[in-house]
Amino acid sequence: MSAIEIILGSIVILSSIVVIVVVLMQQSREAGLSGAISGAAETFFGKNKGRTIEAKLEKFTKYFGTFFFVLVLAAWIVLLFVK
Repeated sequence: MSAIEIILGSIVILSSIVVIVVVLMQQSREAGLSGAISGAAETFFGKNKGRTIEAKLEKFTKYFGTFFFVLVLAAWIVLLFVK
């Protein structure tokens, strides 16, 4: 095993753990039918949606998920050409 494989593997493992933790920190959206009926009641909170912790977690999940995907592809390409 080369040093590049060890470094890329550890970075991928650490980033996957971070993605798992961030996804588990988010609240579930199991509103069901009651959420469809009371959807109009959430208009007040819609104004501040970008400022809540949930919105920040959602944005972080999107960005870090994209980073993780690109990291895995880059690691695969690097390891493909190293061997």
